Amino acid sequence: MKHLSILGEEDDDPMLSAVNLVDVFLVLVVALLTAVALQQDANKNVTIIKKPGEPDMEIVVRENGKEIRYKGNGGSSEGQGVRAGVAYKLKDGNIIYVPEGDKP
Repeated sequence: MKHLSILGEEDDDPMLSAVNLVDVFLVLVVALLTAVALQQDANKNVTIIKKPGEPDMEIVVRENGKEIRYKGNGGSSEGQGVRAGVAYKLKDGNIIYVPEGDKP
């Protein structure tokens, strides 16, 4: 009399184990590549201007993972500074800034 036992069956195919191992490594490689791509995007320097030209305009600057926000106060900045120098635009497109200082 023959005994049928499900637990007694052994289907140990070494190629099946190798294929499963390759699948696991492919998933890990895709996960690591995705993490690297997301990390590189996070380190980019970005400047965003919200509501340009409006009194409540906001400028958001993101550099090296740090975020700085500049908000408009609703008014003009006219008359709140002093002349610091002169900028000249050359024919080739370069801009040269010449600071004005106290002359001796």
